[in-house]
Amino acid sequence: MSEQGNSAALAVSRLDAYDNREIFGGAVDPCGVAEWGLVWRLKDHHFGIRADGRLVAHAGLVVLPVSVGGGRMDVVGVGGVGVAEDLRGRGLARQLMSGVMEHARGLGPDFAMLFCRPDVAGLYGGLGWRELGGEVEVEQPDGPAVMPLRTMWIPLREGAWWPEGPVRLHSRPM
Repeated sequence: MSEQGNSAALAVSRLDAYDNREIFGGAVDPCGVAEWGLVWRLKDHHFGIRADGRLVAHAGLVVLPVSVGGGRMDVVGVGGVGVAEDLRGRGLARQLMSGVMEHARGLGPDFAMLFCRPDVAGLYGGLGWRELGGEVEVEQPDGPAVMPLRTMWIPLREGAWWPEGPVRLHSRPM
């Protein structure tokens, strides 16, 4: 990455199209989640960071319905988060998530939600995300399934606090 392409000078921008091969090449499981056999939902909004014309980071958003403790609400689902392997550790994930959360605040829901592997939960925790305790059900082709990954949330409005009770995402996970 050139001096001009350092992470401090890069901007998060909306993407018209997204192909993860631009970031990850031919990696079969770039997010490391294939072992759980889940079917994922496509995102409606895509954001990325480009360096020297190359897409080096991506995150997607989608508004989805959830039930929590018997009540229903929408959340902004965050998924497909990734940074090119050769550029990790340079603050791109923090920069990407900051820009993506700005857009998420304009989508309406009070909360954003994501699923992640245990080894990256600390990264999200450092960005203000909180882990949900208890099981979270998600839709799968054969019916509801318990999400095996960590479920995390963040408020999109000042003073918003995740409600108590069982959580069910009425969609495939993002």
